Amino acid sequence: MDFTPTEEQRAARGLAAEIFADLATHERLSALGTGTDAELWKALSGAGLVAAVEETGLLGLALLLEEQGRRTAQVPLAATCVYGLLPVASHGTEAQRARLLPGLRDGTAVATGAFPLPPAGTGAGVAVRDDGRLWGTVPMVPWLREATYVLVPARRSAVPPDDGTVELYLVELAEAARRPEQRAQQGITVTPVETTAPWGAGRLELADVCGEPLARGTAAYGVTLARARTAFAALQAGVCAGSLARAVEHTSQREQFGRPLATNQAVQLRAADAYMDTEAIRVTCYEAAWRLDQGLPAHTHALTAAWWAAEAGRRVVHAGQHLHGGIGADLHHPVHRHFLWGRQLDACLGSPGALLAELGEALSDPEHDTEWRQEL
Repeated sequence: MDFTPTEEQRAARGLAAEIFADLATHERLSALGTGTDAELWKALSGAGLVAAVEETGLLGLALLLEEQGRRTAQVPLAATCVYGLLPVASHGTEAQRARLLPGLRDGTAVATGAFPLPPAGTGAGVAVRDDGRLWGTVPMVPWLREATYVLVPARRSAVPPDDGTVELYLVELAEAARRPEQRAQQGITVTPVETTAPWGAGRLELADVCGEPLARGTAAYGVTLARARTAFAALQAGVCAGSLARAVEHTSQREQFGRPLATNQAVQLRAADAYMDTEAIRVTCYEAAWRLDQGLPAHTHALTAAWWAAEAGRRVVHAGQHLHGGIGADLHHPVHRHFLWGRQLDACLGSPGALLAELGEALSDPEHDTEWRQEL
């Protein structure tokens, strides 16, 4: 394994860091409220950073998302890449790639995904009938109100629940379906959902909707889910790094009893634990991204990264806020934004207990990576 960034990846990360530093300031983020930063999204896309992900791979995307997380920048970079750009490039037909990729590359199209698909037999999620029509509800989809396309995993409603086959469909959202108020059009209903982080989330309801088939087979779904988990873990690594950096700066400058707070052993130990947790999120994320880029089975590695991001990420953002003392309770302080993002990513990635149970099941199954090998 070699996680050393290539020259192209380093250049992309450096450019992204500059753009985020210039535009994702505390003042601009405060003024935005819960809206997406259209100017920042245009700047990132115009600089070619979204399109570059096809060349720099998932590891390159992880580096960009770390920089986004440090600034808690309000752009749908992770969702557009892992639910749009990369799946279309990997699984789309030649005609689909020619039609869809240009808009995803230049930022004029935004993608998101209704992932993960709930376990079979629960009656939740989206099903596809034999005639190809989609039915079902997804309670929360990030960036849904901003999206042009939503990638939907679905099971055949006529297939027994234990079959396990999952198909991927792209559903184009009409402008009416993406307006702030609830609106149904062509069987698509998007209802705004307010989340901890300002992600333009919504509830997706599909009733007799014709989706565009993108891929069929559990392996394609598994690869897409692993990419998404890895990408959101990278975003969490950046959020944690930003929270810790603010805490270090505060405790180094804030004095109590005639000396900086950072000289207290309890503060040092709390910050050290947060640093180790952040590094654990980062290294497991890098390993999963590297394996996916290399075409290696990475199901358990993506689960490991997701577990660290959910479990340790929660600890880090709590520590960052706690180390600010009473200031950390100020809803308008920058560190509180990291806290909110960290908790939303924790919820988005899933319960740490559920992730750990899924990881245990995968590790106990000697055939857990067979389908990955067939696909990759």
